[in-house]
Amino acid sequence: MSELVIGGVAVVPGQQLTIDVPVAPMYTHDDLSISVQVVRGRRAGPVLFISAAIHGDEINGVEIIRRVLQHRALKNIRGTLIAIPIVNVYGFLNHTRYLPDGRDLNRSFPGSAKGSLTGRVAHTFVNEIVSKCTHGVDLHTGARHRSNFPQIRADLDDAEAFSMTEAFGVPLAIDAKIRDGSLRACAGDAGIPVILYEAGEALRFEEVYIRAGVKGIINVMRSIGMLPPSRSKKPRPAPIVSDQTSWLRAPESGILRTFVPLGAKIEKGQVIAMVADPLGTSETPIVAPGNGVVIGRTNLPLVYEGDATFHIAQYGRKVGRVEKQVEQFHEEHQPTDIAVESTADTESPIA
Repeated sequence: MSELVIGGVAVVPGQQLTIDVPVAPMYTHDDLSISVQVVRGRRAGPVLFISAAIHGDEINGVEIIRRVLQHRALKNIRGTLIAIPIVNVYGFLNHTRYLPDGRDLNRSFPGSAKGSLTGRVAHTFVNEIVSKCTHGVDLHTGARHRSNFPQIRADLDDAEAFSMTEAFGVPLAIDAKIRDGSLRACAGDAGIPVILYEAGEALRFEEVYIRAGVKGIINVMRSIGMLPPSRSKKPRPAPIVSDQTSWLRAPESGILRTFVPLGAKIEKGQVIAMVADPLGTSETPIVAPGNGVVIGRTNLPLVYEGDATFHIAQYGRKVGRVEKQVEQFHEEHQPTDIAVESTADTESPIA
């Protein structure tokens, strides 16, 4: 097996280590580090990174990674798992999406050793972690006051990324092309397939979405040969893919009343929300412009004219199939369901 060195620390086969990788210091002269957990099997295999909190307030993935690291399946790992639960340490400490210089880390890759604070963090992450991997799963949520239904976003023209998307096991997939400066773009340029799991809202733990994320990562590890195949014979339905999404915006300022939940099937002409004057003198409907599925929505009941309210994915004639798979997804991941591959017998659901 080839040598693996992270943050100046060599990790040998069969070893599990926590490594603190120094990043650019703050002006208080305090040094912050990105904590990395490395689980290296005794047998050669893929090197997978799983990362969360690239946006510091998107914390659902932090709990997903904690549970993956406790999963008993890792006893049989082939290759190496590199887990980074908190990439943007600065934003995580301050409950904010960005770094102190106001930049978005996921628009700053590959960064620079002599650039801005954000650029330096990006550079460190790419050189110490990403460049040493063969695959990646990046965990995200919606922004503040905005929730996303569980979905995989990936460049599905990449055969390996498509295979990982199918293996993950959530019902919806978005064929999302690469954005300049994103982690996916940087990794893709190096030939490293990365898929992005979007689920939930910033600064919130959501049990169903956490359970789905844990199971999805284990599924991906099985699909790329890091873990033995599942003993379950139940076939996993393929995700429904959309390459067309759009936001519906508030037609006026006022109080928003929404009528459809995340994952809901909507039809052209359906009234899915109302925006009302606080005095009750007027109200304006938000009407679905076409058939689709709600993959994201605002949780704030107060909107200004032009605010994003619903994120809609178009699926054409497959909408009915999406609706069925969304129902199955909720049934499968409810906390009352004791899965065969539970993280640990003592793991209590988050209320």
